[in-house]
Amino acid sequence: MNIAMVGAGIGGLTAAACLLKNGHRVRLYEQAGNVHEVGAAVQMSANAVKVLYHLGLRDALERDGVKPLSFEFRRFDTGELLHEIRLGEDHQTRHGHPYYQIHRVDLHSALLAVVQSLDPQALQLGARASHVSEDASGAAIHFADGTSAHADLVIGADGIKSVVRQHVVDAQPPVFTGQVAWRLAIPTERIPVELRPPIASTIWCGPQNHAVMYYMRAGRVLNFVGCVERPWEEESWTARKPWTELDQDYAGWHPVVRAVIEAADKDQCFRWALNNRQPVMTWTTPHVALLGDAVHPTLPYMAQGAAMAIEDAAVLSRALSLDLPLADALRVYEKHRAPRAARVVHESTEMADLYHISDAQKMKQAFKDRNIAASRNNWLYPYDPMQVDLMSSSV
Repeated sequence: MNIAMVGAGIGGLTAAACLLKNGHRVRLYEQAGNVHEVGAAVQMSANAVKVLYHLGLRDALERDGVKPLSFEFRRFDTGELLHEIRLGEDHQTRHGHPYYQIHRVDLHSALLAVVQSLDPQALQLGARASHVSEDASGAAIHFADGTSAHADLVIGADGIKSVVRQHVVDAQPPVFTGQVAWRLAIPTERIPVELRPPIASTIWCGPQNHAVMYYMRAGRVLNFVGCVERPWEEESWTARKPWTELDQDYAGWHPVVRAVIEAADKDQCFRWALNNRQPVMTWTTPHVALLGDAVHPTLPYMAQGAAMAIEDAAVLSRALSLDLPLADALRVYEKHRAPRAARVVHESTEMADLYHISDAQKMKQAFKDRNIAASRNNWLYPYDPMQVDLMSSSV
């Protein structure tokens, strides 16, 4: 098919690569004049890694990623261990693939290289989509400069402020959650050896606030994301904020957290608003489909936002290979993916409340009651986008 896509983020590049491998002609339109990624690191559990290995990215993940030994949930001040999810060898043995932590920029670059190796003309830069139209023969992306691109299928991978979503679902804006996220990248060598976090994904849980730390770039850099309940502010991954505000947000926290804060570049403290949407079950029309944050933006509290976009991309490419008319194939994709994505969105939102409980004993009991480790190992991580039966529910 002739396929036109909007958005060259991780989800869009993954979809383009999968579709090109399946023999489709793909044009991926990106509004930026040069393609690049910003933001924090991402975590890739086995459910997403299965797709990345399919695209030939095993060497890149091994080179640039870090394999954490566990998720550790700790109290913000004393460091008391509240709950643990084993990763490392346990994750690989259970689910067949490793768990990686990798800088978003490194993963994006690796995916871009795959797309360009399959079709050097696939990526079209400087193309800002304004709206989408559709008729019986296909759909068209209309651009701000007055041009348009017609295709058999249009795919919206254009993020939480998606233009394509307005054609498929609605034009309602996303909703601010009441939380913002700090983002820091700290060279590991700056942190005193005795205060460096373990090779794990550590979630420090505190009153109206939590922080997540893990390594990236083969352990040379520590990623820090701090999620704080604050009034609304701009939604931008490139908005710098004063280090003094970061310092105040984490005053009195554990010495390991404080060591990371002290080692941060004072002029490289980024903070953005966390927005959300209620999940929807409608993802497609006869010639248009959505994936990733365009249809199911997800709070980062299960480390599955990028993974869900990668799953979407793989399942969509497989659905289009079924011996079905296009509209029917898109409905297969929609009916299979929507329930699973909705569950991830809901549980990620619930995690925000869990991580921000101030009473230590209540927090320990809440973790015990939810049994997060068993839940994620039983339904989240085992999912295989490359093999799952598309005619079944994916929950």
